[in-house]
Amino acid sequence: MKQTESAPSAFQRLRVILVETSRPGNIGSVARAMKTMGFSDLVLVNPRFEGACEHEEAVAFASGALDILQSARVVHSMAEALEGINFTAAVSARLREFSPPVVTPREFAGQLVAGADLHAALIFGNERFGLPNEIVEPCNVLVNIPANPDYSSLNLAQAAQVLVYECRMAALDGQRADSPVGFHGEAASAAAVEGMYVHLEQALVEIGFLDANNPRKLMPRLKRMFARAGLEAEEVNILRGIARQMTRGRKD
Repeated sequence: MKQTESAPSAFQRLRVILVETSRPGNIGSVARAMKTMGFSDLVLVNPRFEGACEHEEAVAFASGALDILQSARVVHSMAEALEGINFTAAVSARLREFSPPVVTPREFAGQLVAGADLHAALIFGNERFGLPNEIVEPCNVLVNIPANPDYSSLNLAQAAQVLVYECRMAALDGQRADSPVGFHGEAASAAAVEGMYVHLEQALVEIGFLDANNPRKLMPRLKRMFARAGLEAEEVNILRGIARQMTRGRKD
Protein backbone atom coordinates (compact mmCIF):
# COMPACT_ATOMS: atom_id res chain seq x y z
CA MET A 1 0.00 0.00 0.00
CA LYS A 2 1.44 3.35 -1.03
CA GLN A 3 1.84 5.87 1.77
CA THR A 4 0.41 9.33 1.19
CA GLU A 5 2.92 12.13 1.52
CA SER A 6 2.20 14.75 4.14
CA ALA A 7 1.27 18.17 2.80
CA PRO A 8 4.16 20.65 2.74
CA SER A 9 4.14 23.14 5.59
CA ALA A 10 3.73 26.87 5.15
CA PHE A 11 7.50 27.15 5.57
CA GLN A 12 7.91 25.09 2.38
CA ARG A 13 5.12 26.80 0.45
CA LEU A 14 6.34 30.39 0.56
CA ARG A 15 8.79 31.93 -1.89
CA VAL A 16 10.35 35.38 -1.61
CA ILE A 17 11.04 37.08 -4.94
CA LEU A 18 13.23 40.19 -5.20
CA VAL A 19 12.89 42.11 -8.47
CA GLU A 20 15.81 44.14 -9.84
CA THR A 21 17.42 44.71 -6.47
CA SER A 22 20.07 47.45 -6.54
CA ARG A 23 21.98 46.84 -3.32
CA PRO A 24 23.70 43.52 -2.57
CA GLY A 25 23.40 44.25 1.16
CA ASN A 26 19.64 44.20 0.87
CA ILE A 27 19.73 40.73 -0.65
CA GLY A 28 21.85 39.52 2.26
CA SER A 29 19.56 41.20 4.78
CA VAL A 30 16.47 39.60 3.25
CA ALA A 31 18.19 36.20 3.38
CA ARG A 32 18.89 36.79 7.07
CA ALA A 33 15.28 37.85 7.71
CA MET A 34 14.03 34.71 5.99
CA LYS A 35 16.30 32.36 7.89
CA THR A 36 15.42 33.82 11.29
CA MET A 37 11.77 32.98 10.56
CA GLY A 38 12.37 29.55 9.03
CA PHE A 39 11.91 30.26 5.30
CA SER A 40 14.44 29.43 2.61
CA ASP A 41 13.06 29.80 -0.95
CA LEU A 42 14.63 32.98 -2.37
CA VAL A 43 14.55 33.98 -6.04
CA LEU A 44 16.21 37.04 -7.58
CA VAL A 45 14.88 38.53 -10.82
CA ASN A 46 17.52 40.47 -12.75
CA PRO A 47 19.52 41.91 -9.85
CA ARG A 48 21.33 45.04 -11.00
CA PHE A 49 24.83 43.70 -10.41
CA GLU A 50 26.77 40.55 -11.20
CA GLY A 51 27.34 37.74 -8.72
CA ALA A 52 24.46 38.83 -6.48
CA CYS A 53 24.63 35.87 -4.13
CA GLU A 54 28.43 35.88 -3.82
CA HIS A 55 28.91 39.63 -3.43
CA GLU A 56 30.89 40.45 -0.29
CA GLU A 57 28.26 42.92 0.92
CA ALA A 58 25.47 40.37 0.48
CA VAL A 59 27.49 37.79 2.40
CA ALA A 60 28.26 40.28 5.19
CA PHE A 61 24.65 41.37 5.60
CA ALA A 62 23.41 37.78 5.51
CA SER A 63 25.25 37.29 8.80
CA GLY A 64 25.20 33.51 8.88
CA ALA A 65 22.36 32.92 6.42
CA LEU A 66 24.79 31.87 3.71
CA ASP A 67 22.81 28.72 2.98
CA ILE A 68 19.87 30.89 1.89
CA LEU A 69 22.13 32.90 -0.42
CA GLN A 70 23.81 29.80 -1.82
CA SER A 71 20.51 28.13 -2.62
CA ALA A 72 18.92 31.29 -4.06
CA ARG A 73 18.12 31.22 -7.78
CA VAL A 74 18.82 34.08 -10.18
CA VAL A 75 16.37 34.25 -13.09
CA HIS A 76 15.69 36.65 -15.94
CA SER A 77 11.91 36.80 -16.02
CA MET A 78 8.90 36.78 -13.72
CA ALA A 79 7.64 33.69 -15.51
CA GLU A 80 10.72 31.80 -14.36
CA ALA A 81 10.46 33.20 -10.84
CA LEU A 82 6.83 32.10 -10.54
CA GLU A 83 7.26 28.51 -11.68
CA GLY A 84 5.28 26.28 -9.32
CA ILE A 85 3.50 29.26 -7.73
CA ASN A 86 -0.31 29.50 -7.68
CA PHE A 87 -0.80 32.56 -5.44
CA THR A 88 1.06 35.82 -5.92
CA ALA A 89 1.31 38.75 -3.54
CA ALA A 90 2.91 42.05 -4.52
CA VAL A 91 4.32 43.98 -1.56
CA SER A 92 3.98 47.72 -1.96
CA ALA A 93 3.43 50.87 0.07
CA ARG A 94 1.89 52.53 -2.99
CA LEU A 95 -1.73 51.73 -3.74
CA ARG A 96 -2.79 51.65 -7.39
CA GLU A 97 -5.95 52.61 -9.26
CA PHE A 98 -6.12 49.16 -10.82
CA SER A 99 -4.94 47.12 -7.89
CA PRO A 100 -5.62 43.58 -6.81
CA PRO A 101 -7.36 43.26 -3.42
CA VAL A 102 -5.33 44.93 -0.68
CA VAL A 103 -4.52 42.84 2.41
CA THR A 104 -2.40 43.29 5.51
CA PRO A 105 0.63 41.07 6.22
CA ARG A 106 -1.43 39.21 8.84
CA GLU A 107 -4.26 38.55 6.40
CA PHE A 108 -1.81 37.26 3.80
CA ALA A 109 -0.21 34.99 6.39
CA GLY A 110 -3.62 33.63 7.31
CA GLN A 111 -4.38 32.85 3.68
CA LEU A 112 -1.05 31.07 3.27
CA VAL A 113 -1.58 28.85 6.29
CA ALA A 114 -5.25 28.15 5.59
CA GLY A 115 -4.62 26.99 2.03
CA ALA A 116 -2.71 23.72 2.24
CA ASP A 117 -2.49 23.64 -1.57
CA LEU A 118 -1.35 27.26 -1.79
CA HIS A 119 2.17 27.84 -3.08
CA ALA A 120 2.61 31.55 -2.58
CA ALA A 121 5.15 34.16 -3.59
CA LEU A 122 5.87 37.48 -1.90
CA ILE A 123 7.17 39.85 -4.56
CA PHE A 124 9.32 42.84 -3.57
CA GLY A 125 10.40 45.53 -6.00
CA ASN A 126 13.45 47.67 -6.49
CA GLU A 127 14.48 49.79 -3.50
CA ARG A 128 13.94 53.08 -5.34
CA PHE A 129 11.18 52.41 -7.84
CA GLY A 130 9.22 49.57 -6.24
CA LEU A 131 7.20 47.24 -8.43
CA PRO A 132 5.91 48.23 -11.87
CA ASN A 133 2.18 48.01 -12.57
CA GLU A 134 2.64 45.16 -15.01
CA ILE A 135 3.86 42.98 -12.14
CA VAL A 136 1.40 44.24 -9.51
CA GLU A 137 -1.84 44.13 -11.51
CA PRO A 138 -1.87 40.37 -12.30
CA CYS A 139 -1.16 39.44 -8.65
CA ASN A 140 -3.81 37.84 -6.48
CA VAL A 141 -3.33 40.38 -3.69
CA LEU A 142 -1.37 43.49 -2.87
CA VAL A 143 0.16 43.40 0.61
CA ASN A 144 0.30 46.80 2.25
CA ILE A 145 2.00 47.17 5.65
CA PRO A 146 -0.14 49.49 7.81
CA ALA A 147 2.75 51.64 8.98
CA ASN A 148 2.63 55.13 10.47
CA PRO A 149 0.96 57.24 7.75
CA ASP A 150 3.18 60.19 8.67
CA TYR A 151 6.31 58.13 8.10
CA SER A 152 5.74 54.81 6.39
CA SER A 153 9.25 54.35 5.03
CA LEU A 154 10.43 50.78 5.45
CA ASN A 155 13.52 49.49 3.71
CA LEU A 156 13.42 46.26 1.74
CA ALA A 157 14.73 43.99 4.49
CA GLN A 158 12.46 45.53 7.12
CA ALA A 159 9.41 44.93 4.96
CA ALA A 160 10.50 41.35 4.30
CA GLN A 161 11.03 40.78 8.03
CA VAL A 162 7.50 41.96 8.83
CA LEU A 163 6.02 39.62 6.22
CA VAL A 164 7.95 36.48 7.11
CA TYR A 165 7.39 37.11 10.83
CA GLU A 166 3.62 37.21 10.31
CA CYS A 167 3.81 34.05 8.22
CA ARG A 168 5.77 32.29 10.93
CA MET A 169 3.33 33.31 13.64
CA ALA A 170 0.39 32.13 11.57
CA ALA A 171 2.13 28.84 10.82
CA LEU A 172 2.84 28.26 14.50
CA ASP A 173 -0.74 29.28 15.32
CA GLY A 174 0.25 31.06 18.51
CA GLN A 175 2.27 28.14 19.84
CA ARG A 176 5.22 29.06 22.01
CA ALA A 177 8.14 26.70 22.21
CA ASP A 178 9.32 25.68 25.65
CA SER A 179 12.11 28.00 26.64
CA PRO A 180 15.24 26.73 28.40
CA VAL A 181 15.71 30.22 29.84
CA GLY A 182 14.75 30.63 33.47
CA PHE A 183 13.64 28.10 36.04
CA HIS A 184 10.26 26.46 35.58
CA GLY A 185 9.16 24.74 38.77
CA GLU A 186 6.21 22.54 39.57
CA ALA A 187 2.96 24.43 39.96
CA ALA A 188 1.69 24.49 43.54
CA SER A 189 -1.43 22.48 44.26
CA ALA A 190 -4.62 24.21 45.35
CA ALA A 191 -4.35 22.54 48.74
CA ALA A 192 -0.78 23.77 49.23
CA VAL A 193 -1.73 27.32 48.30
CA GLU A 194 -4.72 27.28 50.65
CA GLY A 195 -2.52 25.98 53.48
CA MET A 196 -0.09 28.81 52.80
CA TYR A 197 -2.90 31.36 53.04
CA VAL A 198 -4.00 29.97 56.42
CA HIS A 199 -0.41 30.02 57.70
CA LEU A 200 0.21 33.55 56.38
CA GLU A 201 -3.02 34.86 57.91
CA GLN A 202 -2.09 33.40 61.31
CA ALA A 203 1.34 35.03 61.13
CA LEU A 204 -0.09 38.42 60.17
CA VAL A 205 -2.49 38.25 63.11
CA GLU A 206 0.31 37.29 65.52
CA ILE A 207 2.55 40.20 64.52
CA GLY A 208 -0.37 42.61 64.73
CA PHE A 209 -0.53 43.48 61.06
CA LEU A 210 -3.99 41.93 60.63
CA ASP A 211 -6.85 42.52 63.06
CA ALA A 212 -8.73 39.22 63.25
CA ASN A 213 -11.84 41.05 64.47
CA ASN A 214 -11.73 43.57 61.65
CA PRO A 215 -9.79 41.96 58.76
CA ARG A 216 -11.43 44.06 56.05
CA LYS A 217 -10.15 43.10 52.57
CA LEU A 218 -6.53 42.27 53.35
CA MET A 219 -6.61 38.51 52.77
CA PRO A 220 -8.77 38.66 49.60
CA ARG A 221 -6.34 41.22 48.18
CA LEU A 222 -3.32 39.08 49.06
CA LYS A 223 -4.99 36.03 47.49
CA ARG A 224 -5.69 37.96 44.31
CA MET A 225 -2.09 39.17 44.18
CA PHE A 226 -0.64 35.67 44.60
CA ALA A 227 -3.16 34.19 42.15
CA ARG A 228 -1.79 36.49 39.44
CA ALA A 229 1.71 35.17 40.15
CA GLY A 230 0.86 31.52 39.46
CA LEU A 231 2.72 30.17 42.48
CA GLU A 232 5.08 27.22 42.22
CA ALA A 233 5.44 24.60 44.96
CA GLU A 234 8.84 25.91 46.05
CA GLU A 235 7.51 29.46 46.19
CA VAL A 236 4.70 28.35 48.51
CA ASN A 237 7.32 26.73 50.76
CA ILE A 238 9.30 29.99 50.81
CA LEU A 239 6.24 31.99 51.80
CA ARG A 240 5.42 29.54 54.58
CA GLY A 241 9.01 29.80 55.75
CA ILE A 242 8.66 33.58 55.88
CA ALA A 243 5.42 33.24 57.88
CA ARG A 244 7.17 30.85 60.28
CA GLN A 245 10.08 33.23 60.74
CA MET A 246 7.71 36.18 61.35
CA THR A 247 6.31 34.50 64.46
CA ARG A 248 9.36 32.60 65.72
CA GLY A 249 10.55 35.35 68.06
CA ARG A 250 7.14 35.64 69.62
CA LYS A 251 7.07 31.93 70.46
CA ASP A 252 10.61 31.73 71.81
